[in-house]
Amino acid sequence: MANQQQLDLLKQGVASTWNNWRAEHPDTAIELNSVDLSEGNLGEVNLAEVDLSEADLRRADLNNANLSRAKLVRADLSGANLAGADLSDADLREANLRNADLRNADLAGADLRNADLRDTRLYWAILEGALITPEQLSQASVKGESL
Repeated sequence: MANQQQLDLLKQGVASTWNNWRAEHPDTAIELNSVDLSEGNLGEVNLAEVDLSEADLRRADLNNANLSRAKLVRADLSGANLAGADLSDADLREANLRNADLRNADLAGADLRNADLRDTRLYWAILEGALITPEQLSQASVKGESL
């Protein structure tokens, strides 16, 4: 279950609050999944340039969230709702996106190297310039994508 304090910090503003908190708490930032936002509701929140590396975002609601240029390296986004999210130029290297919903998401320029996309729904997702392999795409459900 999501850590309410961490959810509240994110909703206050990324640049001024969350990223400063991550910088001031390096032990928390480094420990895998110590940032618990699982099942949290961050739908339609502006999270541009947020650092959520190694965060636990399992089954989180991030629909229509702005995650452009976000750092999500090794984040666990399995089962997350990212429908309509802006993930353009996001760093999703080694992220777990298994069973995630990325319908109508903007992944233009996103770095998806070594991300787990098994059973991920990429229907009508924008993938122009994304770093993604044909093997990764073959493991996802793809329909009407823009490559």
